[in-house]
Amino acid sequence: VQFVESGGGLVQPGGSLRLSCAASGFSFSTYIMSWYRQAPGKEREWVALISSGGDSTGYRDSVKGRFTISRDNAKNTVYLQMNSLNPEDTAVYYCNRYTDRASWGQGTQVTVSS
Repeated sequence: VQFVESGGGLVQPGGSLRLSCAASGFSFSTYIMSWYRQAPGKEREWVALISSGGDSTGYRDSVKGRFTISRDNAKNTVYLQMNSLNPEDTAVYYCNRYTDRASWGQGTQVTVSS
C-alpha cells in the first residue's frame, strides 16, 4: 500500500490549493478515503472523508464550507480542494484509508502565510 501526496505549497491567507493523493497497492474503489493533517507540535487530525463511491462526504467543523474532498476511482486518486485558507490550516497533509489505515505517505506541506 502506498500513498503519494502532492499539491502543497506556500499560499497567502484567503488563497486556494488543490491537493492530490495517488494511492496504490489495494482495491482503492472499495475504501472510504480520508485526508488528515498534522500541524507543528500537534497531533495528526482528521480533516475530511469520502465514501467509496464518492457520493457521501464529511468534514471537521473548522474546514466545512471551505474544503471539498473528491475522488476519481479510475485514477486511484483522492483530492482536497482548499479555499479561503487561513494560517491555522498550515500543516502537513496526508491521505489514508478511513478505516484499516495503512502506512503513511510523506505528506505534502501546506503553509498559509502573508
